[in-house]
Amino acid sequence: MRELDPLRTAVVGVHWQHEVVSPDGVFGPFFAEQVSRHRVASYAARVATAVRASGGLVVYTRVAHQPGYPALIPNAPSFAMIQERQAFLEGTPKTRIIDELAPEAGDIVITHVRLTGFFGSELDTVLRRRNVDTVLFTGVATNLSVTGTLFEAVNLGYRPVVVSDACTAATDEAHRVSLETFGLFGEVVTTAEVVDRLSG
Repeated sequence: MRELDPLRTAVVGVHWQHEVVSPDGVFGPFFAEQVSRHRVASYAARVATAVRASGGLVVYTRVAHQPGYPALIPNAPSFAMIQERQAFLEGTPKTRIIDELAPEAGDIVITHVRLTGFFGSELDTVLRRRNVDTVLFTGVATNLSVTGTLFEAVNLGYRPVVVSDACTAATDEAHRVSLETFGLFGEVVTTAEVVDRLSG
């Protein structure tokens, strides 16, 4: 892994919400078992702790909608399911970040309504105001929102680094294929490598 400048590094935790990763969340049937089996949240927590301790920025992206879903265009099956199931409503417990990754003082939570973290949100502005040039990614799902947010980061000029054991998808194969693609655009590393770089 290349060097990391902690003061110019952020970790973006993608969709660590109950609606996505808990068994009773709307997307829990797709992802909760994988998150639990691979202990993905615990790895993501280690990354966040290391980034904070080194002076970097911890950011979480989350989806939340206002009652009536005025900003939701149900042009994809997953978006239609959100409205049908009345999921991701602002202020409800399932929109919160899971306890294992609960935001701490100084962390930033970005709320958006589409698939990816940068689109229609202030994420790019937040990172640039902190002079961030390197973005570590953790979250769910590797082949969906993590992929989309990473590609946006590439287009915006950031150095993307995916923490492989701190992400997961609905299947091991989907996760593996996504990591192979990421290698064409950035670095794919482990939690241990990140912690080692930031503590060195």
